[in-house]
Amino acid sequence: MLIQKQKMKKSTKVSQTKSLMGVVAICVVLILATVINTVRADQFDDQINALQSQNNSNQAASNQLAAQANSYQDAINKLQEQINALQAAIVANQQKSDEIKQQIIQAQADLDQQKKVLGENIKAMYMEGKTSTLEMLASSKDLSDFVDKQQSRNAVQSKVKDTMAKITALQQQLKSQQDQLQQLIKDQQSQNAQLASAQSQQQQMLAYTEDQKAAFDNQIRSNNSQISSLRAQQAAANARLGGRAIAGDPGHGGYPSNLDNAAEDSLIDPWGMYNRECVSYTAWKVYQTFGHMPYWGGSGNANQWPADARNYGIPTGTVPRVHSVAISMGGAYGHAMWVEAVSGNTIYVSQYNYDLAGHYSEMSINGAGLTYIYFQ
Repeated sequence: MLIQKQKMKKSTKVSQTKSLMGVVAICVVLILATVINTVRADQFDDQINALQSQNNSNQAASNQLAAQANSYQDAINKLQEQINALQAAIVANQQKSDEIKQQIIQAQADLDQQKKVLGENIKAMYMEGKTSTLEMLASSKDLSDFVDKQQSRNAVQSKVKDTMAKITALQQQLKSQQDQLQQLIKDQQSQNAQLASAQSQQQQMLAYTEDQKAAFDNQIRSNNSQISSLRAQQAAANARLGGRAIAGDPGHGGYPSNLDNAAEDSLIDPWGMYNRECVSYTAWKVYQTFGHMPYWGGSGNANQWPADARNYGIPTGTVPRVHSVAISMGGAYGHAMWVEAVSGNTIYVSQYNYDLAGHYSEMSINGAGLTYIYFQ
């Protein structure tokens, strides 16, 4: 169907990505065929392969971006865990702070009560102070009663003072704890803010990465659509030939086994065309039949073979002949077939890649309207 890909100069080496066995096989065929200078491989498949190559690169980039996105998401999740832990600690510390605040309030109430008790005690002692010692002794039953009263007042006063001192110390301790907790809460809130900022940056990076990945994925889909369109375009043109392809010769017309057994478009044949393509097969049939295949200096689609042939002085025409190359000009790139037999306008052809899947086939078609190249 289509022909030569990009020009290959005599000194150009086969791509290093080709397998070593493929390179050796190609070199052997090249030597046997005594091929000269540059040739151009099938541009149709060159275009498809370029799109597929771009897809491979885009897919690799998409996969890498997906890994980065997973990394960013993992970082976001870990930061969220830290934020949640800090927030829980802040809530717990705030609860402690509230409890201490209530304790301080209660301690203040207790202190106020003790101050009131002490005040009443002092007031009583003041009132008693207006009574002379002799009057107190006189009002007491005996000396022991006087001493008990004096000791009782002193004990109450001492107890109240001790209680006030303890409450005051507790207040100071609680206030210190409260201050520490408030500072801790403040620090934790600051840490949370920093974590939230870091998380926001990770989320921005994640969003940017996902946008990039989406762009690559969209390009892959677009390329796949182009590939499908190119294949559908040529398949429709091939279908208009009107034949019904059959498997035909099990030997595939003698097409070299190294080219036939390799994956489609994985090798370059001696004439610079990808293996298992229509043009590679017809070039082989010309070489097999006539012992040589001229170097094509043209641009290389199958539908450009007639012009290239005329430029090399090779006759073309519209009358089918056995062992001529039949060219369908349909589609963007055309299709090349080898004429095995002729009966009026009906021709029997052998070919490769009629199905756009790189397979060998044979069929009978109406040969009218085709262009024929008469190699010798």
